[in-house]
Order: sequence, then structure tokens, then C-alpha cells
Amino acid sequence: MGFTASTIFARGRNWALLACCVLLTLNVAAAQTPTPTPAPDFQSVIARQASQVTEFDVNGLKVLVKRREGSQTVAIQLYIRGGAGNITTANAGVEAFMLNVASEASTNFPRDRMRKELARMGSVLGESVSYDYSALSMTATRANFDRSWEIFTDVVLHPAFTKEDVDLVKSRLVASLSDDADEPDTYLQRLQEKVAYAGHPYLNRPEGTAESISKLTGEDLRAYHQRTMQTSQLLLVIVGDLDAAQLKTRITATLGKLPRGTYKPPTTPALTFNASTVDITSRELPTNYIQGLFTAPSITSPDIYPMYVASSLLRDRVFEEVRVKRNLSYAPDAFLRTQAANIGGIYVTAVDANQAVRVMLNEMTRLQREPIGKDDITAVIAQFLTTYYIGQETNAAQAAGLAQYELIGGGWRNSLLFLEKLQSVTPADVQRVAQKYMHNIRFVVLGNPAAVDKTVFIGQAGN
Repeated sequence: MGFTASTIFARGRNWALLACCVLLTLNVAAAQTPTPTPAPDFQSVIARQASQVTEFDVNGLKVLVKRREGSQTVAIQLYIRGGAGNITTANAGVEAFMLNVASEASTNFPRDRMRKELARMGSVLGESVSYDYSALSMTATRANFDRSWEIFTDVVLHPAFTKEDVDLVKSRLVASLSDDADEPDTYLQRLQEKVAYAGHPYLNRPEGTAESISKLTGEDLRAYHQRTMQTSQLLLVIVGDLDAAQLKTRITATLGKLPRGTYKPPTTPALTFNASTVDITSRELPTNYIQGLFTAPSITSPDIYPMYVASSLLRDRVFEEVRVKRNLSYAPDAFLRTQAANIGGIYVTAVDANQAVRVMLNEMTRLQREPIGKDDITAVIAQFLTTYYIGQETNAAQAAGLAQYELIGGGWRNSLLFLEKLQSVTPADVQRVAQKYMHNIRFVVLGNPAAVDKTVFIGQAGN
């Protein structure tokens, strides 16, 4: 039986009247002491989540299987360790290029056949790259897992790398990378990378450049595939309603046949910003595009949890002060990333660049100097956890979370500690990390140089 808004309201009103009558008959003394809310049993939650994950090794291939009983989909994600550490300036983008072409066709599933098979089953094959690792992924229904697994493993083991596919993907990637300077926000990120990652492995973009991609050949992709497809460099994560023991047999018969290799993951050096800087690129635009980065704790650091809160508070405050109160910008932002060499920062587009940045830096300084209330933290955590749990609803998201912590977060079990660690953050913790990390900001500005007073950008106490 359905309910209209009016019936819901009427029933709610009747229940409210009944509740009032009941309350009036209660002993007032008994109502003076409310029943305390029981503290969350984090250890039980952690233990229950951990029990759903099975970890095993197949010829050097680390495998994580999370069973979600009743789930009608399965997420399969194969990760290549290393990210930007695997490439150079000359071959930047080769890993992304290789995965992109590999997903076009394999020996047993040529292009047309693969597309028909995937479309028939509703399975999705994809790839992604980041500064720290890359992934080949597939999402399938539980009913079509067997056939999808067959396609996925053939793509991993026997990619076709036909000249037609190489040329097609190359033209697509080069066209995409060639217009980076046309879109201001994208160009701002390219400029920021050169400033923030100078002298660091992250300077070699995993996506590559139009110049580096255009020089790569099919033979380069085959050689790179052969070099990286060794079990010591890979991580396999599967989430769905599947039996881990049966999966182990399947993996042994397929991916387990890859050579073991001798890969040792390199240590990613931390980023160090010794002073505030301002780099301005002149471009005639209706507004100035501005981004400033500061170094931030990695996800293995205890500081990351209060930093989540500090960054969220800063984001809300700059939005209130810059957009709502002063109407200086449509979408000012403060952010925190999750990289092995981590960064946070602020972003704004504004005609009055100086005033907008001054307000944002003042909010940063206020966060560093003025104590915040516990209620502020509670509200931010509630908002953050809502977003976090919504983001964890899919099997693919859960697989990605396990992989991120396994690859750069000290082990997949650390992903289960998130809730407990975030809830333990104190006002003193937030103020401390704001003071520790929110300074020596590297600004990049795209717009009118005459509109920028560098002393505003580097002269604030928060810097």
C-alpha cells in the first residue's frame, strides 16, 4: 500500500499527539536522565569486515577476495604497481597506452567479437592510471562471471596489439592530450604539476603527453607488457559473491602462469616545499584561475585523519566566505588528495584574484590559530562518512579501496580502520595538522599577471 505526502503528514501528526499524551503521563524524574547512546563497537565492525576478505598468493601474485553474499555483480581489478616510477620522460604514458590498446582486443577475442560478447552480457572492461599504480578492470554480473573472466584473462595474457588498434588508440590519445592547453582548468593542472612535482617521479605524467605518446610503437607496447606482466608486480582484487577457494583454482590456471619476476616496489619520496612560490602564466581570460598546493600526510600517516577534518573545515569555510558572503567566485575549493607523496590545496577562479586568495589564506590562518569546537568536528565527520559510505556502495569501489591501502597504505587491513581513526580526531589534532602542513604554498595562476599581487599570495601568516 502506498502513502501520499498528506497521509504521511496526517499519520505523523496523530502519532505526535499520542506521543505527547504518553509523555505527560510519564514520571518527570525518570525523564531527567536520558538513556546514553552506546559507543560504537569498532572492533566488532572491523573484525566482521576483515572476515569477508580472503588473502592468498598464486605464484607470487597477491590476491584479495572480498565476498559479498547476495551481490549480483562482480568487480575484477588487476593492478600494476609502480605508477610514475615505472616510466621516464621519453616513454611517459606507455603504461596507459598499453592498457588502453590491450582492452581493445585479445588473441581469442578480436575487436568485433569482444564488443559483441561484452554488450550481450553487459560486462564492462576498462583501464585507469594514477601516479602510484595502474589497473585493468572488469565489472560483470554474477551470472556472466565465467565468460567475463575468460575474456578478462585473455586480455591480460594475450592482448592482440594489432596495428589497427595501436594506430586508433594513439590518434585518440594524442588528440585528447593535444588540447590540454585549450581548457583553462586542465591547463592549470598541467602548469601546477610542473611546479609541484619538479625533481620528483610524479613529474612524468602517467597519461603521458602528446609528444611522448606519438613516438611509441606497437613493439614498445608489447615489450612493456612483457616486462610488467610478472606476478611480483601485480595485485588482483575481486569483490562479489564468489568462493575464494574456487577462484584460486581459476587464477592458478590463468594469471598464475605469468612469470614471477623479481619486481621490488620503489619507495616514493615525499614532496618537500621549502617556501611559498607564485608562478603566473599570462592568458587573456574573463577570470583568473588559481591553485595553490601544500604538502600533506600520506594515508599511512596518523596525521591523515585530522587532515581529512581540517581540509573539510577549510573547504566549507572558504565556500562560505568567498562565495556566499562576498560573491568573489562561483566554486572556491579546498581539497586533500590520497597519493603516496600527498598534497592538499586550495582552488579558486576570480576576477579579483588578490581579494579571493587573501580571504582563503585568512581562513587557513584562522584554522591554525583559533581552536575549533568538538561539535564542528562531529558535523564534518558525519558529512564525510556519509560521502564515504555512498562511495563504497559498489563492488568496484570496495575493490579500489582495498587495493589503494594494499598498494600505498600499509596493507588492506588499514582500510578497515578508517571509521575508528576518524572518530578519534580531537580539536587539538586539527589545529596541529593545520599548522604543520598548511604553509609553503606553491601557487600557479593562469590569467592576467597585472591582477596578481604576489605579496598577497606569499605574505600571509598561513604561508
